[in-house]
Amino acid sequence: MFKSLPPSILITGVLTIAVGYTGPFLIIVHAAQLAGLSSAQLASWLWAVSLGSGIAGLWLSWRWKMPVITAWSTPGAAVLLAALPGVPYPQAVGGFVIAGLLVWLVGISGAFDALMKRFPPALAAALLAGILFRFVVELVPAARDHATLVLPMALAFFAGRRLWPRYALIGALAVGAGLLLQQGGWHSTATLAASSSGPLWTTPQFSLSGLSNIALPLALVALTGQFLPGMAVLKNDGYALPARAPVTILGALSLLLAPFGGHGVVLAAITAAMCTGAECHPDQQQRWKAGIVAALCYLIVAAVGGSLVALLLLLPKALVMAAAALALFGTLASSLSAALGSDSQREAALLTFVVAASGVSIAGIGAPLWALLAGVAASAVLRWQPGWRTTAGVNAAACAALPTPAERPR
Repeated sequence: MFKSLPPSILITGVLTIAVGYTGPFLIIVHAAQLAGLSSAQLASWLWAVSLGSGIAGLWLSWRWKMPVITAWSTPGAAVLLAALPGVPYPQAVGGFVIAGLLVWLVGISGAFDALMKRFPPALAAALLAGILFRFVVELVPAARDHATLVLPMALAFFAGRRLWPRYALIGALAVGAGLLLQQGGWHSTATLAASSSGPLWTTPQFSLSGLSNIALPLALVALTGQFLPGMAVLKNDGYALPARAPVTILGALSLLLAPFGGHGVVLAAITAAMCTGAECHPDQQQRWKAGIVAALCYLIVAAVGGSLVALLLLLPKALVMAAAALALFGTLASSLSAALGSDSQREAALLTFVVAASGVSIAGIGAPLWALLAGVAASAVLRWQPGWRTTAGVNAAACAALPTPAERPR
């Protein structure tokens, strides 16, 4: 296979993973910093999601001869930005276990398609948008407090979105790194990062807080925010992959890797489009090799995870926060568009967004679950029709069907 590997496939496979690690992974780093995790725990987290993504992508691409690109759950990492600081880490790991189990059950039961049809997609999009909003909006005070760093990064990002959309975040990071180098803003934390470079077992603890604040939102955004668009990307480029296969395999791997800090491996969506389209290779039957290249890159990162964590921890928190917020900007925009695009679900979706963005916690249950409950209740009320209205409607329709006096036979 590799003797006839076209350069375009090799480059695309490598760039697909580079985009993930230079941008969305910083969301995980930021979540770990907010939660006060150690460098060893962060290294284990990186090892788990990289290993899971590599194994799953390698098998699925080889088995189905399709460019099946897998990744850690970026929306899930965004959920953890809000939830992880308020949940003890062992209980969070218990939430990872339950989330992986839920996804696996959905996959093995074959209920994925039916579940996605029944649950209003606008509410799921509104939930994710509400969670993301709280962190994207941090760009504003960050631009005030670190104007010489954040403003040039934001300008580079939006210019990149106009000129080179796929590499906009990489460009913003390059600008930020250059400015910090010029300003002498780098600092060394090598002693913290040297403690571990591999898996670290954490015994899961199960609690209501872990279930409501982490497990349920994590499973929901994985199914609606990753698997659903991931399947759509494959279908759009002519690949008919049965949904049951990736959902089951990735759910099982997420379950197995959860005690090592893996919050979930899923189908990639945005980066997957780099490998499924004609830019990868003109021949559709050859593009699956890009999935193999991407999977092998994941496995390499898993092997050197500790060194990568050491490098990431050299990044100042202001840079990590700004990069994470910019990485979430496009997802927030698409989530808001999906949430408010449905006329019949707009009010319920808006309520879901408002509750999720509030960050409220009641009776130990965080905003994501309250947002879902509020949105579902509002949707049910708005769609409910009293029995007398239904009967009146039927009677009116029946009367309308009767012939008029002029139409009656004489």
